[in-house]
Amino acid sequence: MCGIFGLIGNNKNSLADIHKLAKYSKRRGSDSSGVLLFQDKYLVERADFNISKLVKKLDINNPELFLGIGRLITNDNEMNQPFLSDDICVFHNGIVVNDHEIFAEEKIKRLSSLDTEVFQALIKKYIKNNNLKEFKEIFLSKCKGTFSVAIALPKLGRLLLFSNHGSLYLGYKENLIIFSSEKHHLLSLQCKNIINLNKNIKIIDIPKVNNEKILLKDHKIKRRLLVSKRKFSHYKEKLLDKTNPQVLRCRKCVLPHTFPFISFNQEGICNYCTNHKTRIASKPKQDLEKILENYRKKSGPDCIVPFSGGRDSSYALHLIVNELNMNPITYTYDWGMTSDIGRRNISRVCSQLGVENIIVSADINKKRNNIRKNINAWLKNPHLGMVNIFTAGDKHFYKYIEDIKKETNISLNLWGYSPFEVTHFKAGFLGYPPDFQTARTYTYGALKQLRYQFLRLKAMFKNPAYFNLSLLDSLSGEYYRSFKKKEDYYYIFDYLPWDEKVVDKTLINEYKWELARDTSTTWRIGDGTAGFYNYIYYTIAGFTEHDTFRSNQVRDGVISREEALSLVEIENRPRFDNIAEYLEMLDLDFETVINRINSVPRLWYQNPK
Repeated sequence: MCGIFGLIGNNKNSLADIHKLAKYSKRRGSDSSGVLLFQDKYLVERADFNISKLVKKLDINNPELFLGIGRLITNDNEMNQPFLSDDICVFHNGIVVNDHEIFAEEKIKRLSSLDTEVFQALIKKYIKNNNLKEFKEIFLSKCKGTFSVAIALPKLGRLLLFSNHGSLYLGYKENLIIFSSEKHHLLSLQCKNIINLNKNIKIIDIPKVNNEKILLKDHKIKRRLLVSKRKFSHYKEKLLDKTNPQVLRCRKCVLPHTFPFISFNQEGICNYCTNHKTRIASKPKQDLEKILENYRKKSGPDCIVPFSGGRDSSYALHLIVNELNMNPITYTYDWGMTSDIGRRNISRVCSQLGVENIIVSADINKKRNNIRKNINAWLKNPHLGMVNIFTAGDKHFYKYIEDIKKETNISLNLWGYSPFEVTHFKAGFLGYPPDFQTARTYTYGALKQLRYQFLRLKAMFKNPAYFNLSLLDSLSGEYYRSFKKKEDYYYIFDYLPWDEKVVDKTLINEYKWELARDTSTTWRIGDGTAGFYNYIYYTIAGFTEHDTFRSNQVRDGVISREEALSLVEIENRPRFDNIAEYLEMLDLDFETVINRINSVPRLWYQNPK
């Protein structure tokens, strides 16, 4: 989950290219950074700030070698990349999901919590006769998950480059060899003869040293971004209100009387049921295949798959590769609230399918500060219609996908939204009536959004704490999600069946998909925010997203009402681990926040109309 790059060779004009590659790398991860350079001697510098800032601090004077990384921190709260030990220096983009097992099986004592250390340990143990090409099979056979690596061995005078899923490109410019995580980076530098190092190892000569040690300098200045690995206090868990809300439910689905704009007819059936339009795939698969024929390419990637690492996008990617026979690049926007499980599942699926993953990482500290401001504002005057503002920061997902389309010269987007995700209630609590014709999770269209934003603005004027520094970020995200024109977007579950049992079985059995400890469902476990906002809805209104999801399934005859009732009883239980991690990431006091939520009057105390 990083951007790695390097320049090998001597060129007095390479400094501009270094700065440009650093900027590209920063977009893939700005939590921390690191470099290895050779100017008469080898030097490693690592920092708790972004790669562009680090490069500006360096005294760079025509280096013969310059390797860099812009890192999205996914493990180890103490050590930055590159990993350096025994003069083996490793830059790694991706996540190795079985690093603990490798160290145990190989009987190697580890020095850090970085999964990156695996590559240094395997090279140190298995290198024979200085043969580096054998590590292609060693890495592929032992390491699970995605990895693109640049491994410098100055004592051998060699640099090893390798990727198991294609997120590493190599090109040539004048007397320089240049590599980076994305092809666009090299094209922008006017590199020639660009190749993709997907399961293709490359060994490059670098300056060789004998007994000189690599100098190391660390810049550590800030609080780390990861949650602690400690177990959370059971005392805190007891603070969660686990009362089973007493609600009157529709006799056909399971929506309760507290649902916004709900009404019941004489038979006790709600208006959401009487106005329901089927969500089961209604368009022929042949229509989708005809559409795809207009985009297929004889070679190279031909579509972009927005990939959160959640259940639906993971299964969609499986179908796009194996059933639709497309050649995708996945795109992930990490705004700081993707869960560790989500990141590891991205790694599992992309590695097994051999699919490149382009990552855009937000300024995570800034995003989390924005969320904290809005939660604190909400706690001053709780309003269920304003809970949605907690997730406004992730909507820049829609901005960057347009950038990725231009950079890759790929116009086609294939989305994997489940057909049963439409909720209505999040906007409903703000006073926005349901649009029974909508088939999407989000409401699109300028007029609809203007009405929605007007209602939000009214609520904000009643609580001026929302007028904080997060406002511009929230509004710009909403613009790209709902106002910006979208072209070449297609939703595969409009054409292909979505069966929850098949989805779960496929992901768990074929991809060893990781599950969450604090819930029985596979839905939303890649989302670090879901446990918190669903706790608010459940505690105050007596239902969550799961009630809407299961109700949509009931209406389409996918499951029975009895099964839905049984499922929501389990799925609505508060997710302690998810909530505790979320509040720790935001540096919010668990007891203060939960007690405030618990103090809000319950809507389900009110008699149904």
